[in-house]
Amino acid sequence: MTNEKQIIRKQIMDELAKIDKPQYEHDSYEIAQLLFQDPLWKEANTVGVTISKSPEVDTYQIIRKAWDEGKRIVIPKCLPKKKEMVFRTLTKFNQLESVYFGLLEPIEAVTREVPANEIDLIIVPGLAFTKNGYRIGFGGGYYDRYLAGYAGQTISLAFTPQIVVELPIEEHDIPVKKIITVKKVEKMND
Repeated sequence: MTNEKQIIRKQIMDELAKIDKPQYEHDSYEIAQLLFQDPLWKEANTVGVTISKSPEVDTYQIIRKAWDEGKRIVIPKCLPKKKEMVFRTLTKFNQLESVYFGLLEPIEAVTREVPANEIDLIIVPGLAFTKNGYRIGFGGGYYDRYLAGYAGQTISLAFTPQIVVELPIEEHDIPVKKIITVKKVEKMND
């Protein structure tokens, strides 16, 4: 199973590497525009989102838009010893620090932890997605563990090559409610 997932991760990364910068910016913008029109976005007061790192859909523009709309943005902070994750407030980009793998996370001294029941919408990252909302992440399992105790809404953002016909699904995998790709919103069955 793990080996199969690693093969899929590599295939998707190779496909994403072919997207040039202008196309990446254009597709990220188109996906963000669909997100901003979505009822789940419009109804959410507190939005959980990662700080994107190429080749993920650009989330900086999404965070700026949320701030412009008066939404509270919360960013994940991984706790590797416990293999857990918490979300912390972000009110400006200089509250971030680079941690392992060059990921940007909130600086604990200047941000506040927000419990799961206060988060209306989480934009769940991933590398590959099926049309029914299942995903393969980057391999840490942090989101699967977090979502197991989360009752709010979930959306994933994906470039076209990230949508695949099928993925190896495990018992603990939790599908997202919607996937937004370029020009399309896939709604899952509730």
